[in-house]
Amino acid sequence: MSVVGFDFGNESGIVAVARQRGIDVVLNDESKRETPAVVCFGEKQRFIGTAGAATTMMNPKNSVSQIKRLIGRQFSDPELQRDLKAFPFTVIEGSDGYPLIQVRYLGEVRVFTPTQVLGMVLSDLKIIAEKNLNAAVVDCCIGIPVYFTDLQRRAVIDAATIAGLHPLRLIHETTATALGYGIYKTDLPENDQFNVAFVDIGHASMQVCIAGFKKGQLRILAHAFDRSLGGRDFDEALFQHFAAKFKEEYKIDVFQNARACIRLRASCEKLKKMLSANPEAPLNIECLMDEKDVKGHIKRDEFEHISIPILERVKGPLERALSEAGLTVENVHSVEVVGSGSRVPAIIRILTEFFGKEPRRSLNASECVARGAALQCAILSPTFKVREFQVNENFPFPIALSWKGSAPDSQNESAENQQRTVVFPKGNPLPSVKALTFYRSGTFIIDVQYADVSELQAPANISTYTVGPFPSTKGERAKLKVKVRLNLHGIVSIESATLLEEEVDVPVVKEATKMDTDEAPNEAVPAGTDETDVNMQDDKGTNNSSGVENGVPESGDKPLQMETDAKVEAPKKKVKKMNVPVAELVYGGMLPVDVQKAVEKEFEMALQDRVMEETKDKKNAVEAYVYDMRNKLHDKYQDFVTASERDELTAKLQEVEDWLYEEGEDETKGVYIAKLEELKKQGDPIEERYKESSERGPVTGQLVYCINSFRDATMSNDPKFDHIDMGEKQKVINECAAAEAWLREKQQQQESLPKYATPVLLSADVKRKAETLDRFCRPIMMKPKPAKPQTPPPGSQPQQPQDGENSNENPTDGSSDVPPAATEPMEADKC
Repeated sequence: MSVVGFDFGNESGIVAVARQRGIDVVLNDESKRETPAVVCFGEKQRFIGTAGAATTMMNPKNSVSQIKRLIGRQFSDPELQRDLKAFPFTVIEGSDGYPLIQVRYLGEVRVFTPTQVLGMVLSDLKIIAEKNLNAAVVDCCIGIPVYFTDLQRRAVIDAATIAGLHPLRLIHETTATALGYGIYKTDLPENDQFNVAFVDIGHASMQVCIAGFKKGQLRILAHAFDRSLGGRDFDEALFQHFAAKFKEEYKIDVFQNARACIRLRASCEKLKKMLSANPEAPLNIECLMDEKDVKGHIKRDEFEHISIPILERVKGPLERALSEAGLTVENVHSVEVVGSGSRVPAIIRILTEFFGKEPRRSLNASECVARGAALQCAILSPTFKVREFQVNENFPFPIALSWKGSAPDSQNESAENQQRTVVFPKGNPLPSVKALTFYRSGTFIIDVQYADVSELQAPANISTYTVGPFPSTKGERAKLKVKVRLNLHGIVSIESATLLEEEVDVPVVKEATKMDTDEAPNEAVPAGTDETDVNMQDDKGTNNSSGVENGVPESGDKPLQMETDAKVEAPKKKVKKMNVPVAELVYGGMLPVDVQKAVEKEFEMALQDRVMEETKDKKNAVEAYVYDMRNKLHDKYQDFVTASERDELTAKLQEVEDWLYEEGEDETKGVYIAKLEELKKQGDPIEERYKESSERGPVTGQLVYCINSFRDATMSNDPKFDHIDMGEKQKVINECAAAEAWLREKQQQQESLPKYATPVLLSADVKRKAETLDRFCRPIMMKPKPAKPQTPPPGSQPQQPQDGENSNENPTDGSSDVPPAATEPMEADKC
């Protein structure tokens, strides 16, 4: 299985893979460690990643970026509306109230969901990983912000499915950072907890995580965040500053030109980086707008002054994280800073003042999330052995279940009331399962909601589940056990519903024996309650494999020893279990059929991209052949072509070149292949003549060397050839003479021909002649010398060979009269 970690950022993505020697961040086609998270839609194909970023300036309105800010958000979200003002592409509201990205693709206007576009970005990252590993990539771990809602987490899972990926876990970015930090530390205490604050300021958001470390263990104590505080906010402050300045000085309004906005924002980002290391920095942009060059200059103090509203928000998440962790500043032993936006000196100064200690940069600020995700994938993978390290994650939002209940006697009181209970409180461990017991007489509905949406700014309702139908006795309420799961990804769902029916048997008299009793779990409804009351029980273990809840075994798990020889057994209870259907409705989520359609659509678009890339390759091959052959006709191939052939081929090359830049500019792959083959029909004979002339000398020399070697061996006085019969040697001499005569004849014919004529002495024929000569002569000249029989000692009888034994075999002690030279390869071996 693949062991890959993906960090899809707001601006760029990073891929890390696990190898036997550790975690590596892989390079893309441009040998860069970060790949832009951009999808540019063209008239014929898509350009994703590095190619998309390269075409953004030429096609800004169809270049989609910052997908992370769009997925799982309602169109009316105030934060999203602020983001849309800075986007050069068009975002419209869909019929379900969620955003749709409108672009021009393949010559027509099309709309895509943010989930589909994220799938395209993940597909590009997947290809980068596959090229590096030379293997298919399916299993992976993906880093996500801690503030992602249930819908956003589902959207990431759907996007991964569209890209052909199977996430083993969606891991919080700060948790991945903490994992990468702690698993390599060998000095962690065994008993005392070592507390570290991780501050991640990325391109668009700020996240704070306080983690407690012990030897082989990581426990997340608290999460806090600001979804709209990142490096891009500082870029935006500089952008607004210079946009107003240029409007005053140069009388240009960059807001009226999408390309000018992109160029100015890119320059402001570079300016911010320069101010991180320098007290002042210049800004120069040629031909920004209306053919005007602009210049600007700013000092770091002025930059920090215009960024005061942003810097004032940094302390908020820090204070909330400390409060939720129940720690003071003194209890935080170390502070780690990561994220691309953390390089602003003013932020480091604020962190130093808040924690009373200098923040450290032990981790790579940009790559730590991808590395941590790859580590988590390696931990979950059976193919890698990873140092024992336990990750105890918690969920940052409280989750509640809501349902409608009625009075015990529905005929007397029909008014329904809404009941609600918090199933997973804030800080609940991940993963987790809770079991709830309901008493119902018919199908009922359960709503999954956020218990507190003050931090989320999202709708309270997550999903709705319809439980039923199920059989029930008239007038009686059936007992149902509903299991709610909060999985590794942080996605909550009702996993199953089970109908429990108790049947009481007649008392029986029985001998003393060890037997199993089906005991009903202790799930009594408190007095004075009605069917709206719920017994909620923790499931010990995430996979419910033990079958134990709150220490009470489920039916059939507890053996009971009878004490008397014969007694009346208590009425035996049998619990009959039956699965009850559960229908799920996720608000804003993609239906499985829609996900499958998106997968098919992505496959079609990827095929279109591949066809266009192959078409461009074939077109480039035609163009390269035209230029290359034209140059060689007047250089390397000059002596191997007649004047008429040269003129004819040159005219043909010029004709194809003119065609390429006119009607052949936009043709299919097959047309370019046909054009190239047409040119090669004339060019290949010339290339073959040149190639034969170049190779003829070396291969002829090898044949001559082979002939001389075998001939010299037959006439040699060397004792190692004495055992070869003269008749056999004469055969070798004759074969060498025949090969030499053939070669002499062909050489004479070839020397009489001009270089531009079709050669009669081909290098392939010479090679075959040498191989034929070697196959004939070598067995003769390399025949081993027969061994002499061993001389018996005086007075002993000579040992007669037994039936089937070869009297000429070497003695077992290894002695032989054959001289060592006879077993060595002869000089002819070299031919």
